[in-house]
Parts: sequence; C-alpha cells; structure tokens
Amino acid sequence: MRILLVEDDPLLGDGVQEGLRDAGWTVDWLSDGEAARTTLQADAAFDALVLDLGLPRLPGLDVLRWLRSARINIPVLILTARDGVADRIAGLNAGADDYLVKPFALGELDARLHALVRRANGRAGTDIVWRDIHFDSSSLTARRNGEVVNLTSMEARLLQLLLSHRPRYLSREQIEVRLYGWLESGESNSLDVHLSHLRKKLGAGSIENTRGLGWRLA
Repeated sequence: MRILLVEDDPLLGDGVQEGLRDAGWTVDWLSDGEAARTTLQADAAFDALVLDLGLPRLPGLDVLRWLRSARINIPVLILTARDGVADRIAGLNAGADDYLVKPFALGELDARLHALVRRANGRAGTDIVWRDIHFDSSSLTARRNGEVVNLTSMEARLLQLLLSHRPRYLSREQIEVRLYGWLESGESNSLDVHLSHLRKKLGAGSIENTRGLGWRLA
C-alpha cells in the first residue's frame, strides 16, 4: 500500500518514512503543502495521506479543504503537534478521517493507517480470504490451506495489492508505482520475477496476465 507523507520536519519525515517502509508501506514524502496539492492533482495512486498542519507555502488545513472540495476520496490522517480540542474539531470537520498528535508511537501510526485503508476498502477486519488463501493485511502474512506461505517482503506487498484490487486488472505502471514509489526503482524485470515466484507459491493459474490489461488474481 502506498502512502503520501507531507511533513516539513526533516528528521521526523525521514524517521516516519523509513519506519513505515520497514512496516511494509510504500512511502513518498513531501515537505510543503503546495507540492502536496500539485502532486495529488496529478497522481491518484495513493492509499492514504499523512498530513501535517503547520506546512510552508500552503497550510495543511487548506490542503485538506482543497482535497475534499476536489472530491478526491483518499483517507487522510492528520499528524500534528496541535493537541487542542478546537484543533482536532477543525481538522475532522475539514474532512480528516483520523487525527494523531505528536509525539506518537510509530506502531500506533501504522495501526491507524491500516484501519483507515480497511474502512476505505469496505473491510472491518485484517483478514482477506481468496480461494484457499488467508492473508493478514496488518502483518503481511499468508496461509494456504492453513499452512504458512513463506513470502518475501515484496511478494507479500504484491499479494496485498492484487487482493485489494481484485477482480480488477493492474497494469505494470500501476503495480510498480505502488510497490516502488518515487524514490525506489526496481530492475527492469524485477516485477516479472516477483510475479513468477508469487504465482508458484499461490498455485498454478492463480495470477492472470492479459495483454494490454495487466495482472489480476484469477
């Protein structure tokens, strides 16, 4: 799953980006509100937005109000040092889905983001079931007929992506931007390798590839 982080504190931004990446998220990071607005106008391939309020060029609340007026339906978690009740009310009334005050535990941010994405996808629990596969979206672990499927980190993220978008096809570009984001890049054939390995672990015929459409779970 792919997150847009908008945070102007370089130490905090770097720490959050690395921590969420270690937890299995793809994280792209911006440091001002105007850049966030420009990016969200051009790139809709984010599963959630983590938004600071005290941003340069364009305040976080203005970014949020623009986002909702533009009818961009992305879950938004405000991450801020402003802990007053009035600030919380203003953020939630502007269209935020959650509000977390600094300082915070990275594990709580991770859990809240998982909850936001589940709700956005119409799921209450963490377990996603497809055929004989049970996938836990919070721990990125899978079982097949009750037996643990040994997935690499990239294979687990790829399976989560395919599960969350089934039965729709995902093109190579759509998959790569969600797996790698802006700052990472895969080798030219790395996606094909990950898909091949994942297909073998899930069983023959599990992943369909249709020319001109992309990949999906069968």
